[in-house]
Amino acid sequence: MSSTPEGLVPDAAPPWLRPLLDNVGHVPNAYRRRVPPEVLASIVEANHQAAETGSRRDAAVLVLFSGPPDAPAGVLPDDADLLVTVRASTLRHHAGQAAFPGGATDPGDTGPVATAFREATEETGVDTSRLHPLATLDKMFIPPSGFHVVPVLAYSPDPGPVTVVDEAETAAVSRVPVRAFINPENRLMVYREGNTSRFAGPAFLLNEMLVWGFTGQVISAMLDVAGWAKPWNTDDVRGLEEAMALVGRASSYGEAHRGTGI
Repeated sequence: MSSTPEGLVPDAAPPWLRPLLDNVGHVPNAYRRRVPPEVLASIVEANHQAAETGSRRDAAVLVLFSGPPDAPAGVLPDDADLLVTVRASTLRHHAGQAAFPGGATDPGDTGPVATAFREATEETGVDTSRLHPLATLDKMFIPPSGFHVVPVLAYSPDPGPVTVVDEAETAAVSRVPVRAFINPENRLMVYREGNTSRFAGPAFLLNEMLVWGFTGQVISAMLDVAGWAKPWNTDDVRGLEEAMALVGRASSYGEAHRGTGI
């Protein structure tokens, strides 16, 4: 198995994950195509201002898929899952949001893989020796936190147990079945009330979490470029408060979560 100078091992990807890995370079464009031009322009301007003022910070998140290594190409295994956390409600930025494990780069980190792995261990207790980093995505700027984020795509046949390590930082940890994100009944569009643009982005309403914002956009883009997405109702547009009020309700939304903390 060969590796790149950055320690990436794309050959470790199972056949079922190759459609995503082989097209991972298209994720940013798939992400941007759902963002109106005026919103993209405002993000670019905020990025420039953050760079000029020195407030922009490098960060990385772990996009960890798990599932059997021997499932054939073209077949997404029923037990394939994606690691997601819910941020503590007391945090300064993105409080209470579902997110990939991750955070700001530390001076001792050797690159985005090191940052993503370190943060994932701190937040979920995952044993990173079980993980194979496959690829890094282009940096994406996230206002208002000022993070310049590199998503790190990784795979594990079995990442082992995951749980909340620090309740001050993380409220929940879950290995969510990929089929729950694909299920059209779990999909909707969400906008933040009070935002003058009323820009609505793709979101996922699951049993105990609403995945929206940056994380929802990235997951939606990955489903698109991998060819996993099914037609869904993009006219189901809800304000954030309305959508959050649906979390945990008995309805047609949602599928069971795997792991602890959710």
